This record gives sequence, C-alpha cells and structure tokens, in this order.
Amino acid sequence: MGNEGVIAVEKALALLDCFTPGEEALTLTELAQLSGYHKTTVYRLMNSLERMNYVIRRDNGVYSLGPRLLYLGKLYEQSFHLASIVQPELHALAAATRESASWYVIENGQRLCLFRAEASEGLRETRLPGTSLPLDGSAIGQVLRHWGMNEALESSDTTLPLYSAGVRDPHIAAFALPVFSSGEKLAAALALTGPTSRLTRARREEGTGQRMKATAMKLSVSLGARKSWCEAFYALEKEE
Repeated sequence: MGNEGVIAVEKALALLDCFTPGEEALTLTELAQLSGYHKTTVYRLMNSLERMNYVIRRDNGVYSLGPRLLYLGKLYEQSFHLASIVQPELHALAAATRESASWYVIENGQRLCLFRAEASEGLRETRLPGTSLPLDGSAIGQVLRHWGMNEALESSDTTLPLYSAGVRDPHIAAFALPVFSSGEKLAAALALTGPTSRLTRARREEGTGQRMKATAMKLSVSLGARKSWCEAFYALEKEE
C-alpha cells in the first residue's frame, strides 16, 4: 500500500472515532467539522465505509456505526478468552457493593476499559467498555503504571485497594487493585467507581476492600497466578 493509501485508511479510521457516546448519529457536515476534513473527502470515505458495513447511512443522510464494528468488537473480546471469567465476577462485585465494577488494561499508552458491570441502582458513573482514558493519577492509573510499568506509586496511602477521588472528575471516586496472570504478571486493574459522596475511603475498612481483594485473588488464580503467591499478596482476612 502506497503512502496515499495509508493516509486514506487513517482518515477513514479517524472518521469512525468521531462517533462517541451522545454523538451516535452524525451528518456529513458534523463529520467534516469534527474531523477537520473537506466534505468531499468525508463523503468519499464514508461511502467506502458504508459498502464495508462499518457505517450505516440512513434515509435522512445521517450516519451511524455499522454491524461490522460489533462483529470485530466481539472477536476482540473473545480473543482474550476473558469475558466468561471476568464478567460474572464484575457483576457479582457490582451487585454486592452497589457501585460500578470495571476491568482496565494498558493499551497504546492509555487505560482501556475492557469489561464493565454497572451499579443496579442509584447515582452512578456510566462508562462504556472500549473507552480509553489517560494513565493518570487515579487509583486505576496508578495500579496500571506501578504493577504494569514499574513506576512508583504517587499516593502516600498504599493500602490495597488504592483509593482516589476527584482526579478526572470532581464527583467521581475509585478503588483499584491489580489482578495477575501466569508468572504473576499484571493482567488488569480491577476497579470500583462511584460518586464521591458515597464511595469514600472509609468503605475500604467496611468490607468493600476485602470483597475487592477476594475478587481480585479469585480472578488471578483463574488466570494462572499461583494461589500461594496470591494469598500472600492480597493478605485476605480470615472469616471468623
């Protein structure tokens, strides 16, 4: 493929990136404004994407994402062989804590939300699987950077799960801790997020921390980490 072909592919992918939560349907004009490309370029590329089922053009001329992307997304998910292991544990954790439970991995220098289980009731932070965010100073970012990239922890409080509040959003707090795989290598960050008014640091000592560590240990062992190593790392309190 020549340089012109590579540029065309990159532009087509950039157009797909224009679709975001809340912006699921876009006109040709909106796509041109968001991408910065000329309308004729956008029209030509969107026609190609439509032929390949990556986008759908409605009768009113508005574009939305097509079924081919769902197919590829499912293939990406299945390639990890994780959904059947991780998703049930996230749902159980979300149901027990009434907060949103997520599974984050490092992808292209960012943190990618690969799996998610939303809180069933009350005020909550909604995040779509597939969303990428910076590797920031949040509890989630710190877990991934420390155990995945050997960076020093920023927080003075290193008790697991790590806690942060207001880093990315002033109203959102998070607990996070690492999950390991074979060879005790980082597999992901297991996170719990919710409003700062409800998800406070004190909840770590009120059972939430223990429940998260138990979930992380169960997932780590399922992914190939040694049970004896996990028992020492997570240091679960024995039930009386």
